[in-house]
Amino acid sequence: MTIHCNANKNDIEKNVLMPGDPLRAKYIAENFLTDVKLVNTVRNMLAYTGKYGDKKVTVFSSGMGMPSMGIYCYELYKFYDVENIIRIGSCGVYTPDIDLLDTILVDKTYTEGNFAYEWNSNDCHLMQADEELNASIEEVAKKLNIPYIKGNTLCSDCFDGYLDDLNALLNRLPKDLNIIGAEMEAFALFYIAKYLNKKASCLLTVVDSLAKKQSSTAEEREKSLNNMIKLALESI
Repeated sequence: MTIHCNANKNDIEKNVLMPGDPLRAKYIAENFLTDVKLVNTVRNMLAYTGKYGDKKVTVFSSGMGMPSMGIYCYELYKFYDVENIIRIGSCGVYTPDIDLLDTILVDKTYTEGNFAYEWNSNDCHLMQADEELNASIEEVAKKLNIPYIKGNTLCSDCFDGYLDDLNALLNRLPKDLNIIGAEMEAFALFYIAKYLNKKASCLLTVVDSLAKKQSSTAEEREKSLNNMIKLALESI
C-alpha cells in the first residue's frame, strides 16, 4: 500500500487502463469486465481489477492534471510493478479536419509546464508514447476497423476553454509539431514511464472542437468512449 492507494500489491495487474474520471473507471468495470473487485478507494480515486475475456486488467482513475497523474502512475509503476499503462481520456481539438467523437492516438505530447524540471531538473517539454505499445494499438484498431488519428497533442496546466486568450497559447506552440488538440495528463504519464523504464500510451476521444465551436452531447460521448475503451482493452 501507499499513502494514495490502499490496494494490496497482488490486487493490481501489470496492465492498467487509466481514465481520469473515477466514475469512468466504475463504468468500465461494470460494463466491460467480469469478476470485478474494487481495489482502491483512497480519496475516491476508484480502481477495479477484473477480467476482460480471459485476461486480467486493472482500471485505475488518475484524476485531472499532471500532478495527479504523476502521483498515481509513479506509484503504480514503482510500487505495484505495473508494466503498461494506457491513458484513456477526452480532449479538445484545434484543427477543423478532426470531427467530434474521433479517436486520437497520441504520438508526442508537448507541455509549456515544468513537470520534468521539478521532477529531476530536466528541462524537457516533449515526450513520446512507447512505440511498441502504440504499434499494438494501431494493429488492433485496424483489426477492429476502428478509425483513429495519430498525432501530437498539448498537455496543458490550464483548461484551455477558460483562458483569457487562447490564440496567444496557440501562437506559442511549436509549429513543427503540428499540435492537433489538448488534454492535461499525458506528459506526466509518458515522462514517468520513461524515467522508470516502463511503457505508456494515450488514447483520446474528441469531445470539443474549438476550431468548429462544437461540443458533443453526453449520449454521443458515451458511445464514442465505448469504441476507445474497447480499443484500449483489446490492445492491453
